[in-house]
Amino acid sequence: MTPLEAEQATLAGEHAAVYLFGVLGAQASESRQPDLYARLLDAFHTHRRRRDQLTVTIAGSGADPVPAEVSYDLPAAMSTAAELNDAALQVERRIARTYGQLIESTAGAERRWALVALDDSAVRQLEFRGTPEMFPGTD
Repeated sequence: MTPLEAEQATLAGEHAAVYLFGVLGAQASESRQPDLYARLLDAFHTHRRRRDQLTVTIAGSGADPVPAEVSYDLPAAMSTAAELNDAALQVERRIARTYGQLIESTAGAERRWALVALDDSAVRQLEFRGTPEMFPGTD
């Protein structure tokens, strides 16, 4: 995978993450589930910043950034706090794999940026009750 292909794949993943965390956050109650709501809101803002950074990076290289899809598949179950948490964990796991590909395909400052994003995603997975992994972002 070329660096540009990896950037585009990561941008596509971030488009999905922003969409899904927006939906998940809208399903959470700030008053009844303040901790979950805060984690979902933080994830939404983080992924939106990363999406925007990738868009600037790709456009700066002269390529057209991949656009967001019209919609994304939603989790089947989103009615309880546990289901919302599980869905958020799955989103973080998927984006971690995407950042693993970006790390593998890039070098220098871009690789360091992707490493920070992967590390953040691994920590966020723990916040969503994930289990620690030796090499997050890999199969």
